[in-house]
Amino acid sequence: MTAEVKKETLGFQTEAKQLLHLMIHSLYSNKEIFLRELISNSSDAIDKLRFAALADEKLLEGQGDYQITVDVDKEANTITLSDNGIGMNRDEVIENLGTIAKSGTAAFMDKLTGDEQKDSQLIGQFGVGFYSAFIVADRVEVHTRKAGSDADTGVVWESHGEAEFSIEGKEKAERGTTITLHLKADSGEFSDDWRVRSVIKKYSDHISVPVMMAKPQPPVAEGEEAPENPEVEYEAVNAATALWTRPRTDVSDEEYKEFYKHVSHDFEDPLTWSHNKVEGKLEYTSLLYMPKKAPFDMWNREMSRGLKLYVQRTFIMDDAEQFLPLYLRFVKGVVDSNDLSLNISREILQQDPAVDSMRSALTKRALDMLAKLAKAEGDDYADFWKEFGQVLKEGPAEDFANKEKIAKLLRFSTTHTDTADQDQSLEDYVGRMQEGQEKVYYVVAENFNTAKNSPHLEVFRKKGIEVLLLSDRVDDWLMNHLQEFDGKQFQDVARGALDLVSDSEEEKAEQEKVAKESEALVERLSETLKGKVEQVRPTNRLTESAACLVVGEADMGAQMRRIMEAAGQAVPESLPTLEVNPGHPLVEMLDREPDEDRFADLASVIFDQATLAEGGQLEDPAAFVTRLNKLLLEMSK
Repeated sequence: MTAEVKKETLGFQTEAKQLLHLMIHSLYSNKEIFLRELISNSSDAIDKLRFAALADEKLLEGQGDYQITVDVDKEANTITLSDNGIGMNRDEVIENLGTIAKSGTAAFMDKLTGDEQKDSQLIGQFGVGFYSAFIVADRVEVHTRKAGSDADTGVVWESHGEAEFSIEGKEKAERGTTITLHLKADSGEFSDDWRVRSVIKKYSDHISVPVMMAKPQPPVAEGEEAPENPEVEYEAVNAATALWTRPRTDVSDEEYKEFYKHVSHDFEDPLTWSHNKVEGKLEYTSLLYMPKKAPFDMWNREMSRGLKLYVQRTFIMDDAEQFLPLYLRFVKGVVDSNDLSLNISREILQQDPAVDSMRSALTKRALDMLAKLAKAEGDDYADFWKEFGQVLKEGPAEDFANKEKIAKLLRFSTTHTDTADQDQSLEDYVGRMQEGQEKVYYVVAENFNTAKNSPHLEVFRKKGIEVLLLSDRVDDWLMNHLQEFDGKQFQDVARGALDLVSDSEEEKAEQEKVAKESEALVERLSETLKGKVEQVRPTNRLTESAACLVVGEADMGAQMRRIMEAAGQAVPESLPTLEVNPGHPLVEMLDREPDEDRFADLASVIFDQATLAEGGQLEDPAAFVTRLNKLLLEMSK
């Protein structure tokens, strides 16, 4: 590719057009953030060159001083940002500036609602960086050249932020990227030197690369003429010190918040953060942040995640996922190690024992941050749980060593409050347990209302025993790995035979009496429902319902079975147990029924009702309706 290549006009990706339209129509309420985003991108480009130059010093082209330069021109109404970072070639320009993102854009666009306030939050989470330039500019020019390539391979990209952009070759002597913004009439304030300086100080003081601006020219004395071509001197506007290397006492909350926005490309403040320096066998500094909002692609397994990794203050890579487990993929921040090699790669990271030690320590630090947040007054932890609770529930299966710590952070709906809000901890539950109660009881269902109204809860409500109401898709899987808390075993109320410590001797005697009296009914039902149920038995868990389905102690739960089947996974064959309430009028009527055909219809209806009550699907809904209608017509005669 040489500078003689003719100018080409290309169209934006469809989703990019939609998003640009939203942004240009002032979705960002704070215009000045465009400067933060562009300076942040320039800083990243310099970090990448610094790392690449470790392997190939020729990329520096004899110039090792890194800097970002900002120039304003009040007469031309422009602002120009230049960096001497890694730069781009023609293909990279088209890839990086012609599309909003490499993956997930369509899913993101589906989430846009048309409500400007909600959509602007989504855009902030999406991290659109460069495109924020169009908030203040009606034309943007990008002149760039890849470090290490010839001067005549420079490329100019230009767009008005509408349906298309143009690209052509143009010689560029210096490596890196220069972005010129032709400001809109209502954004002329950003061609003013002092206005731009104040924005840089506000948002980019933490950038470790100096951001340079021309020193203001001294005023011309009265009677003297201004020099025709005054010499321009540049000075650093920001502190240009990596924020995480400074003592905590020297860093303000505002600086921490702005640094979070730099590393996360979020434009909301973080929920909390932890800045820590470790010395001893391992030496490293970490700065971890908890976001307020979940990114739109949090459930995409291929989403970028992890911390920014530095070695001896030299940037190594974005998204170093080896330092935190997958269930903490929402944590953002920086880790700077003195013990890793400068030429480390993702493959080496997976085998380095120092990384394992750092991962263990950083995981505990992140969990301690959440524990501190949970103990603090206010709604911060409740807000965190609404956004990230289901991700945290993946923890006990993935991180056995920290299972107890994670369990204390979990929140559930319970029969204590009977509301859908997941605001009760396991410590709260254990503190309210009845005398002699040795188990933590829970029920799993498709949704909250099905869990709340489950027939399995009837005896627990009667006796005042609290039950966890679980309705998230991950819950059944979670309980299979959690197993116990504070020495108390977890017990699914829909699994196995029920034996409550609170049952008195009189109640147990009554249960035995009912079991003996209902032997004939149980035998008839077992024969009628053969092939549908493992067994039929009288229940001690129902007070109002006629029947319920129970799975075996070692069998897969009904909710997990439904999830596996929906995902097309093979599930082991197993039949449920039907427990009937002999004291229920419908069961008493069934027991008195002499007609075997009518008995079979009524037995099938009771079985199907029990299946529906626990959120299951009927194998033959039409047959259920036919039987029910037939019975209703007979009863109405």
